[in-house]
Amino acid sequence: MVFGARKEARISSQKIHLVTGKGGVGKSTVAAALALKCSKVNGKTLLVELGDRGFYSHVWGRAFGFKEVQVDSQLWVARWSGEDSLREYVGHLIRVQRLVDLIFENRIMKALVRAAPALNELAILGKLTSGIRKIGPAFDFENVIVDAYATGHFKALINAPKGMSEAIPRGPMGDQSRAMAEILRDSKRVKIYVVALPEELPVNESMELADSLERGLGQTPKFILNKCLDPGVSESGLQELLKEKQDSRLSSYLVKGMKQQREFAQVFQQSSRTTVLNHLWLPTSVELYRQLSLKIPEDFCD
Repeated sequence: MVFGARKEARISSQKIHLVTGKGGVGKSTVAAALALKCSKVNGKTLLVELGDRGFYSHVWGRAFGFKEVQVDSQLWVARWSGEDSLREYVGHLIRVQRLVDLIFENRIMKALVRAAPALNELAILGKLTSGIRKIGPAFDFENVIVDAYATGHFKALINAPKGMSEAIPRGPMGDQSRAMAEILRDSKRVKIYVVALPEELPVNESMELADSLERGLGQTPKFILNKCLDPGVSESGLQELLKEKQDSRLSSYLVKGMKQQREFAQVFQQSSRTTVLNHLWLPTSVELYRQLSLKIPEDFCD
């Protein structure tokens, strides 16, 4: 009974963290570091990657699928697809596995799942918000960190419920889509993180996404400026080395890089808090995730 109450409390207070960013900025690495941080701060945490290709399997050395797998004392990893999420929901309603298998092995159904606009995105968001909405099978975690799609596809993901509710305003589909959209607008329930490199294209794309999120959801994302340089000496100190002609090419590179980082951090700071993560000269590994997690503020997990 006590365990059941604890589980119910976790689900009722569940927080969703969506991590996005332009391709190649280290989004998946930051999501894993955030998941490790939240697992240490708040307890039971699920890290979810989306789509058919698994990134984390190369790091933890095991295959991840729809069913979550424990990788640390308070951390689990899973990989969700739209079809698996939809199959689980239909199975929850019908409760006859053979019938569910017949439905999803049907060629027409397979074509519909692949082609129907926003169906995959809605199925994933339905799974993600099922515990909070108390519809469908809930999953027992304090925090759910989603290594979400890159910025363009991410817009399609978060806009899917609004688009569906407008296209089908009545009935269960419209009602559930509106409930998902309402949860996405709740900044106490859902946090969005935009990862960028201190470079022009990633920063511009991140700012455009932030503007879209604020206009469409009323959500102000947190920015994470990733892979920043930390030479262990101030910018003025590097300038002195340049004057003295000591390691002039390296000093010139670092001065330029630090100036660029400072300028882009100021751009982000105008609209939201920015967290800077230094470039760590480590291969992609659990140790890299752990080191980066130490730099992530604890209040990100609140």
